[in-house]
Amino acid sequence: MKRIFLALFLTLMASLSFAQDVKVVYHVSTGVETAAGILGNITNHLNAAPKDKIVVVTHGPGIDFLLSDAKDSKGREFSGQVSALASKGVEFRVCNNTLQSRSIDPSKLLMETKVIPSGVAEVARLQAKEGFVYLKP
Repeated sequence: MKRIFLALFLTLMASLSFAQDVKVVYHVSTGVETAAGILGNITNHLNAAPKDKIVVVTHGPGIDFLLSDAKDSKGREFSGQVSALASKGVEFRVCNNTLQSRSIDPSKLLMETKVIPSGVAEVARLQAKEGFVYLKP
Protein backbone atom coordinates (compact mmCIF):
# COMPACT_ATOMS: atom_id res chain seq x y z
CA MET A 1 0.00 0.00 0.00
CA LYS A 2 2.86 2.38 0.87
CA ARG A 3 4.41 1.72 -2.53
CA ILE A 4 1.18 2.64 -4.30
CA PHE A 5 0.92 5.93 -2.41
CA LEU A 6 4.60 6.64 -3.04
CA ALA A 7 4.16 5.93 -6.75
CA LEU A 8 1.10 8.18 -6.90
CA PHE A 9 2.92 10.94 -5.03
CA LEU A 10 5.95 10.76 -7.33
CA THR A 11 3.70 10.78 -10.40
CA LEU A 12 1.86 13.84 -9.10
CA MET A 13 5.11 15.66 -8.35
CA ALA A 14 6.50 14.85 -11.79
CA SER A 15 3.37 16.14 -13.50
CA LEU A 16 3.50 19.36 -11.49
CA SER A 17 7.10 19.98 -12.47
CA PHE A 18 6.13 19.83 -16.15
CA ALA A 19 3.31 22.33 -15.59
CA GLN A 20 5.72 25.19 -14.98
CA ASP A 21 4.90 28.47 -16.65
CA VAL A 22 6.92 29.67 -19.62
CA LYS A 23 8.86 32.92 -19.39
CA VAL A 24 8.86 34.86 -22.66
CA VAL A 25 10.57 38.07 -23.75
CA TYR A 26 8.97 39.83 -26.71
CA HIS A 27 11.68 41.94 -28.39
CA VAL A 28 10.13 44.99 -30.09
CA SER A 29 12.26 47.28 -32.24
CA THR A 30 9.71 48.30 -34.90
CA GLY A 31 7.40 51.31 -34.85
CA VAL A 32 3.70 51.86 -34.28
CA GLU A 33 2.79 50.31 -37.64
CA THR A 34 3.44 46.85 -36.16
CA ALA A 35 2.45 47.50 -32.55
CA ALA A 36 -1.24 46.57 -32.91
CA GLY A 37 -0.26 43.17 -34.29
CA ILE A 38 2.30 42.63 -31.55
CA LEU A 39 -0.20 43.50 -28.81
CA GLY A 40 -2.66 41.14 -30.49
CA ASN A 41 -0.05 38.36 -30.44
CA ILE A 42 0.53 38.93 -26.72
CA THR A 43 -3.21 38.91 -26.03
CA ASN A 44 -3.57 35.63 -27.94
CA HIS A 45 -0.55 34.22 -26.10
CA LEU A 46 -2.14 34.98 -22.72
CA ASN A 47 -5.49 33.58 -23.82
CA ALA A 48 -3.78 30.29 -24.64
CA ALA A 49 -1.35 30.31 -21.68
CA PRO A 50 -2.58 32.73 -18.99
CA LYS A 51 0.10 31.76 -16.48
CA ASP A 52 3.04 32.55 -18.77
CA LYS A 53 5.34 35.38 -17.68
CA ILE A 54 5.68 37.96 -20.47
CA VAL A 55 8.13 40.85 -20.63
CA VAL A 56 8.09 43.23 -23.60
CA VAL A 57 11.47 44.88 -24.16
CA THR A 58 11.52 47.85 -26.54
CA HIS A 59 14.21 49.97 -28.14
CA GLY A 60 14.61 52.18 -31.18
CA PRO A 61 11.29 52.78 -32.97
CA GLY A 62 9.85 49.97 -30.83
CA ILE A 63 9.28 52.38 -27.96
CA ASP A 64 6.89 54.58 -29.96
CA PHE A 65 3.68 52.73 -29.06
CA LEU A 66 4.52 53.23 -25.37
CA LEU A 67 4.55 57.01 -25.64
CA SER A 68 1.55 58.92 -24.29
CA ASP A 69 -1.09 59.53 -26.96
CA ALA A 70 0.49 57.06 -29.43
CA LYS A 71 -2.14 55.81 -31.88
CA ASP A 72 -2.52 53.02 -34.40
CA SER A 73 -3.36 53.54 -38.07
CA LYS A 74 -7.07 53.71 -37.19
CA GLY A 75 -6.55 56.47 -34.63
CA ARG A 76 -6.95 54.28 -31.54
CA GLU A 77 -4.60 54.92 -28.64
CA PHE A 78 -2.40 52.04 -27.51
CA SER A 79 -2.73 53.01 -23.84
CA GLY A 80 -5.89 50.92 -23.30
CA GLN A 81 -4.36 47.73 -24.69
CA VAL A 82 -1.12 48.27 -22.78
CA SER A 83 -3.03 48.89 -19.55
CA ALA A 84 -5.16 45.77 -20.04
CA LEU A 85 -2.09 43.60 -20.66
CA ALA A 86 -0.22 45.14 -17.72
CA SER A 87 -3.18 44.25 -15.49
CA LYS A 88 -2.57 40.62 -16.54
CA GLY A 89 1.07 40.82 -15.47
CA VAL A 90 2.75 41.79 -18.74
CA GLU A 91 5.75 44.05 -18.15
CA PHE A 92 6.77 46.77 -20.62
CA ARG A 93 10.42 47.84 -20.52
CA VAL A 94 11.83 50.80 -22.45
CA CYS A 95 15.47 51.37 -23.44
CA ASN A 96 17.01 54.44 -21.80
CA ASN A 97 19.65 54.62 -24.55
CA THR A 98 16.81 55.18 -27.03
CA LEU A 99 15.21 57.82 -24.84
CA GLN A 100 18.51 59.69 -24.56
CA SER A 101 19.47 59.43 -28.23
CA ARG A 102 16.02 60.66 -29.29
CA SER A 103 15.80 63.31 -26.51
CA ILE A 104 12.54 61.86 -25.17
CA ASP A 105 11.66 62.70 -21.60
CA PRO A 106 10.66 59.55 -19.66
CA SER A 107 7.57 61.42 -18.43
CA LYS A 108 6.19 60.99 -21.98
CA LEU A 109 5.96 57.21 -21.44
CA LEU A 110 2.82 55.36 -20.40
CA MET A 111 2.71 54.75 -16.65
CA GLU A 112 2.86 50.95 -17.18
CA THR A 113 6.42 51.17 -18.48
CA LYS A 114 9.75 50.74 -16.74
CA VAL A 115 12.91 52.38 -18.07
CA ILE A 116 15.93 50.08 -18.31
CA PRO A 117 19.51 51.04 -19.23
CA SER A 118 19.68 49.13 -22.54
CA GLY A 119 17.02 47.22 -24.46
CA VAL A 120 19.36 44.81 -26.19
CA ALA A 121 21.30 44.13 -22.98
CA GLU A 122 18.01 43.43 -21.19
CA VAL A 123 16.94 40.93 -23.86
CA ALA A 124 20.29 39.16 -23.53
CA ARG A 125 20.12 39.16 -19.73
CA LEU A 126 16.61 37.74 -19.62
CA GLN A 127 17.63 34.91 -21.94
CA ALA A 128 21.00 34.09 -20.41
CA LYS A 129 20.36 34.69 -16.72
CA GLU A 130 16.63 34.16 -16.24
CA GLY A 131 15.80 31.50 -18.84
CA PHE A 132 13.35 33.52 -20.94
CA VAL A 133 12.31 32.27 -24.38
CA TYR A 134 12.96 34.86 -27.10
CA LEU A 135 10.21 35.99 -29.48
CA LYS A 136 10.68 38.61 -32.18
CA PRO A 137 7.21 39.34 -33.55
